[in-house]
Amino acid sequence: MRATQTLLGKSFLTRSLDELKRRSSIAWNLEAVKGPNGPRPLYEFDDGESVRDCILMSDDLIGGSSRSHLDHITTTSPSSSSSSSPTSYARFHGSISTALPSDRLKIKRTGYAAFRTPNQAPTLFGKSVWDIDPYIYLALRVKSDGRSYFVNVQTEGVEPTDLHQHRLFAKRPGQWETVVIKWNDFVRTNYGFVVEPQTEILRQRVATVGVGLTDRVEGPFELCIEKMWATNQPPEVEEPEAEQKGGLKTKKGENIKW
Repeated sequence: MRATQTLLGKSFLTRSLDELKRRSSIAWNLEAVKGPNGPRPLYEFDDGESVRDCILMSDDLIGGSSRSHLDHITTTSPSSSSSSSPTSYARFHGSISTALPSDRLKIKRTGYAAFRTPNQAPTLFGKSVWDIDPYIYLALRVKSDGRSYFVNVQTEGVEPTDLHQHRLFAKRPGQWETVVIKWNDFVRTNYGFVVEPQTEILRQRVATVGVGLTDRVEGPFELCIEKMWATNQPPEVEEPEAEQKGGLKTKKGENIKW
């Protein structure tokens, strides 16, 4: 029992020291005035513990038949098909089913799977959240199968069931790529519906970031992800993008476009 308490105490103090160093660096380098010196890492899937700590969800929690898994993958060397392939990442995979549970007549809709980063452990400074206010973009290093995934951001807002969502528009399915999304482009939703009036994401109090699949297309899915970070580096512009429908709808049935 004492050994466990010691380990927990050391971990708590280590986290607190890291946060103190981060805040001191911001003050010393005048980042509040000049802007951040570089990107801010949010979450890296670089070991088994970081993957196991994530929260995994699917409609099997309500009796549905969809299945989801989140595995830690390591490779000895990058794939020959892409020199930028990581050697350690998470693999989000499973299968989507829209079958309704026969013993739960109140359930009218199934066919989803998702995961999110864990709740951040506290420090001496209190409950831990990400302050991404100095940054314009959220970046994710992913390899998609081309399905319609959403990026979900949860903040310490007034309504705990609110999510800010944006489509994960992968341009090169089957290959590793960096997807960059403006924080201000996220849409506030509640239980899958767009909330009106819209409010900006609470940038100083970001609690978790995750990925979900709600296209309700039956069959297998697979998304690999290496890391997430906040950045001011704009995405590489290859060609003008056409207006895209993201899959989100208002309660009036109107599509949200990006």
